[in-house]
Amino acid sequence: MGHPVDKVIERPKLARDIMVTRLVTVHPRTHVYDGISALLRHRITGAPVIDEDRVYLGMLSEKSCLTVLTVTARIAEEWGIASIPQLARDFMATKLVTLKADMPALDGIGLLLKHRISGAPVVDEGGRILGVFSEKFSMEVLLGLAYDELPAAPVEAFMNTDHGRRIDGSEPLLEIAQRFLDTVYRRLPVVRDDRPVGQVSRRDVLNAEHHLAAALTGRRLMLRKQAGELGLKDLAADDEEYHHRDFGLDSTDAAAFMDRKARTVREDTDLLSIARIFKSTPYRRLPVLRGRRLVGQISRRDVLAATHGLLVQAPQPSQALLYLSAVVDAGQRPSLS
Repeated sequence: MGHPVDKVIERPKLARDIMVTRLVTVHPRTHVYDGISALLRHRITGAPVIDEDRVYLGMLSEKSCLTVLTVTARIAEEWGIASIPQLARDFMATKLVTLKADMPALDGIGLLLKHRISGAPVVDEGGRILGVFSEKFSMEVLLGLAYDELPAAPVEAFMNTDHGRRIDGSEPLLEIAQRFLDTVYRRLPVVRDDRPVGQVSRRDVLNAEHHLAAALTGRRLMLRKQAGELGLKDLAADDEEYHHRDFGLDSTDAAAFMDRKARTVREDTDLLSIARIFKSTPYRRLPVLRGRRLVGQISRRDVLAATHGLLVQAPQPSQALLYLSAVVDAGQRPSLS
């Protein structure tokens, strides 16, 4: 009798096998603040933008939302709205999941999945930070298993050790937002005396800046009402005009801020190819298209969740990984550098 893994690798797993079909989507005319609210409310990093016929147009991502909210935050700062957290230490997350440097990489992936987080600081025996292990670097674990048979490799072999991502918590909100805009980082560990005491993510910044936007909206609406009562038509614009010149922006439509060049995949794209995309690009989610229409979405977490249990249980994880692709050609191994 064959091992249960034998049944799993009868054919390669494809995007359609694990893609999510119940999605939070955004219409191109949706007010970008409403789109940001949807991302925060559903705790997601991006939402596909589609028209009435489900034709895919682009992706409203955390990074694109940071662009508009950073403008809002600067205006709010000029208006003196100071009741919102302004320094990283005021809005950082302090309940951290940390990983030991010598723990097996598969165990590290298991903890990311268990706690539904996209990354965690890696620490030594003394609790000093060494780097960050993330979903993106987990893709290197999968590719290493598939091509180089590295099931016993520890977390430290795959962590990011870039010291440029570390902060001390005294950085202003706008400085943190700009750093996220200028880099591919999704999280910044807050480090004191070489030990992680907190973490700031793009979502944390979006949430803080969104509060600023809400406060600014309230102030603008109040002034607009007063202007209408005084007969000042230049401030008391009609709804449509106000919608489009809100906060100094040329447009507040989601379409104006979506990523039109975001990567997409087809339903028949195999998971090894998807893992390569996730490893070599900053994207965490890939819309799945049938022609031009959106039919689903697959995330880094979906790939990890689909493979982790199988890899842990299989006698030979590298053999189990063959189910990601029909052919694993050792002569065409991708670079993992």
